[in-house]
Amino acid sequence: MNRDEHSVLVGGQAGDGVMQAGNMAARLFNRLGYWVFVYQDYPSLIRGGHNFAVVRASQKRILAHGDQVDILVALNQDTFEKHKWRLKGDSTVVFDQSKVKAEGLGLPLSEIVKNRNLPAVVRNVGALGALACVFDVSFATVEDVVRATVSRSIEENVAVAKEVYDLTEKSRGHHRVLGLGNAPRPLLSGNEALGLGAVSAGMKLYVAYPMTPTSNILHYLSEKADSLNITVIQPENEIAAIGMAEGAAYAGVRAMVGTSGGGFDLMVEHLSLAGQAEIPVVAVLGQRPGPSTGVPTHTAQGDLLYAVFSGHGEFPKIVISPGDAEEALRLSRDAMNLAWRFQVPVILLTDKHLCESTYSVVLEDDEPHIETGEMWGGQGQYKRYLSTDNGISPLAFPGTEGATVKSDSYEHDEYGITTESPDLIAKDHEKRLRKERTIEEELRKRETVRIYGSEDSKRLIVTWGSTKGVAVEVGERHGLKVVQPLYLNPLPVWALSDHLRGATKVVSVETNSSAGLATWLRYHGFRVDQSILKYDGRPFTTDELDKRVREVFK
Repeated sequence: MNRDEHSVLVGGQAGDGVMQAGNMAARLFNRLGYWVFVYQDYPSLIRGGHNFAVVRASQKRILAHGDQVDILVALNQDTFEKHKWRLKGDSTVVFDQSKVKAEGLGLPLSEIVKNRNLPAVVRNVGALGALACVFDVSFATVEDVVRATVSRSIEENVAVAKEVYDLTEKSRGHHRVLGLGNAPRPLLSGNEALGLGAVSAGMKLYVAYPMTPTSNILHYLSEKADSLNITVIQPENEIAAIGMAEGAAYAGVRAMVGTSGGGFDLMVEHLSLAGQAEIPVVAVLGQRPGPSTGVPTHTAQGDLLYAVFSGHGEFPKIVISPGDAEEALRLSRDAMNLAWRFQVPVILLTDKHLCESTYSVVLEDDEPHIETGEMWGGQGQYKRYLSTDNGISPLAFPGTEGATVKSDSYEHDEYGITTESPDLIAKDHEKRLRKERTIEEELRKRETVRIYGSEDSKRLIVTWGSTKGVAVEVGERHGLKVVQPLYLNPLPVWALSDHLRGATKVVSVETNSSAGLATWLRYHGFRVDQSILKYDGRPFTTDELDKRVREVFK
């Protein structure tokens, strides 16, 4: 049976190698020339619980997953019971016959692994062998994937894959997957893209205390630190992380921090320090359900207004929200450059769904892009906070000949000496206001809003962040225009006006319970008629959103 699209769900408990199995399945499809998207779902447990990964492959670009699957790979009974509702009439269940009671393709995965004195986790490689045979994919491709994925006992893993592949011969081609002849595309998670984008803009220091869903930025960059020529530090807490990043920036080193809501709470005082002292720093805020600890390993978009209004006092900040891995790569690069051009804090607002999902990407331009800010020319006495027409003071760093470089969290004069003078306090506020206007002028030159679907339609979906993927697919299916602001602060009202003001119906699609984007649009005078919201810690699937959109736009 030939198809334009294929989907696989692999499930088990924590410790079964489910996420690696999903990664290997994605690599298999990738080598056959398909666009790939991988969704991961897991509890906050090291062992036990229920983990699953949904791998979707298509001949067209995809950024979301659906409800139904062609193949259900069950490494335990729990997986079959929880996901049998996803099976279609021609779906196949591949299962470990000593662990699962089901109808379908039962295989002795546990016995094969045990007979070879290998850990039980290697069952995931056996499952890949079975998948490949059902797909009628050559074993050479399977071996290539295993060798590229597994880091230990490689030959033993290849042997397990081959044994299971051969045992599956009777089911060969039941769900045939044809090679498309396209070259494999890079596969990146949102976290990997965020890290690489910052590096391409000159980041030399990444500082973070582990906190889901941004922990993998820390893990990924630490593994690649030598090849990327960067330093990665895990300090004792989030306060230390942003403090170290600000200290590095004062010394001229481009730095980024990563955290989630609870960690960002601790960083906010330092965010205000960056606003007052005009220190460039980039913070990745990976959203998850709150409040408090919330649901640590699941997704939400509940921190939009918190990010926009974070910090005490009035100071310019930029909030950017990418919607997929390609945008994460580009916008994290832009975030670093904007922070240093304007000497402001920049928040990259993302979420678990984007951070930990895997995407096929096209890297049209992977060269470094480092934009420099205004630097002191060495004439006269250096004034760190020189009052300028655009609000941006020339930079110099400690050790610069002829410059005494001060950094002050107190209100200050042009030299950085503290003051309580009413006139100087007012002038500093006005300087920051001028900088806000300069930032807006720069953003007017950039792509701040993306439009998808039927551009002439007067019926609109507005969405942001990771929800962009599913909203675009469903919106295009129903002939709707889909509007995605990439920048949330300053909100690009100049770019949004033409699309929103002439619409007959505007509906926001968000994974929160308070319609944060709709609220922020209304704050700026735009009309939003209705919101489609989801707040159970999971992203919208294409099937789920399709049903909701039909109801709203009937």
